[in-house]
Parts: sequence; structure tokens; C-alpha cells
Amino acid sequence: MLAIQYIQRVERLIDQCKGQADSIDKGARLIADAIKRDGVLHVFGCGHSQMYAEEIFYRAGGLVPVNPILEPSLSLRPTAPKSTWFERLEGYASLIWEHEEAHPGEVALIASTSGRNAVPVEMAMEAKKRGLSVIALTSSLFSREVAPRHPGGKKLMDIADVVLDSKVPKGDAVMELEELGAKFGPVSSIVGFTLLQALMVETIHKLVQGGMKPPIWVSSNLDEGDAVNRRYIRAYKKRISCL
Repeated sequence: MLAIQYIQRVERLIDQCKGQADSIDKGARLIADAIKRDGVLHVFGCGHSQMYAEEIFYRAGGLVPVNPILEPSLSLRPTAPKSTWFERLEGYASLIWEHEEAHPGEVALIASTSGRNAVPVEMAMEAKKRGLSVIALTSSLFSREVAPRHPGGKKLMDIADVVLDSKVPKGDAVMELEELGAKFGPVSSIVGFTLLQALMVETIHKLVQGGMKPPIWVSSNLDEGDAVNRRYIRAYKKRISCL
């Protein structure tokens, strides 16, 4: 059954995530140190990669100090092809950062599976200019097999301080049928979410080990959820625009 084969391939890729332990540890240390200094984690992606920012923002069981940079023009809404055009637009990243409150010592996590387009690359460059550390969530296999679209010749993984490598293949899809002539069954989101949540778990662990009780969102479907979350919203509304 092809569906089971797909699940097995996903399982193999997720199992490979265990080899990212050192990168997860380094990234978690950067984020934990920033949060200890009252900083936040900024998360950015284009198109489907915006889901990474949404995955860990305002999420029950997730860290509160997460600022999702959800640029409308880079979203799949209302028309998806527009996001592809904007993702390749040189100079756009600096305009995006101008509308974010980012402080030196904070961390920017930038997601791009191919890591080749101008906006993710320049988001990393601009973050470092502003004194932020950069974590890239990307695929080295995909990135190495495509040419950079940024005129500087760099890809996202060349700029980042820490790389979380999903190791998904070029083109993202992993399934094939001879009569179809096109690969199908994308995997980057599934593997990327696993790496991302592993990073969040390790960050929380390091904060607790360091003597801090980090703020964690509580499900609004628990009786105490609304009251707890209201306190967090009041505390972080000025730093996180989506609140």
C-alpha cells in the first residue's frame, strides 16, 4: 500500500532528526539565553514555510515569547502565486524588519527548505546586522542541488549560526509512480515541525534547568486557560504584534 510506504519514508526522515541533537542543543541555548534577558524568538517563513511560525505561536503547551513574522504578501492567502514572486524580491527583507521590534541578543528562526530565495536569505542577513542570532530550518540536500537566487551567491544555511537540517530531498516530494511522471507526497513540513518542536522542548528544559519558570500557553479548552493566557497577552502584547 503506497500510503504505508509514504509513512515509512517519513518515519525514516524523522529518525534522522536524532542526528541533529547538537544543532538542537546550540539553538536551544541561544533561545533560552535570549528569553532569560526578556527577549523573544522571532520566526519567519514564506509561503508554506509561514506554517512554522504559526506552529509554535499561541500554541497550547508552547512558549509564550514567540513573535511570528507573518508578512501578508508572503502568505498563500489570498492568491498563492503572489507569495512566490515576493519571496524572490531583493530588498524586501529590510522593510519587513523595520516593522518588527527586534533587539540585539534575540534570535531569529528562518525557515526555507531550499534556502535559495532572496527574502529568506536577506532576512537572515538583516537579522545579523541587528545583532540577532540566526537559526535556519532548511534542507542541505535540497539547498546544495539548486543555484542561489540571491545575487550575493549565498543560501540560508551559509549565513545561519545554527542549522536545523531536515535532509528532505530536492523538490520535497518522496513518492513516485512511473505512469504519473511527477513526484508527489511532500515531507518538509512533517519533518520540519518535528525539529521545531524538539527545539522548543529543549529550550524549555534549559530554561527550567537554569532556574526559570518560562511562560507556557495553556489550552483555552481547559478551565483555567483563559485566565492564564490573558495574563500572558497583557505581558507580551507590546513585543508580539499578533497579540
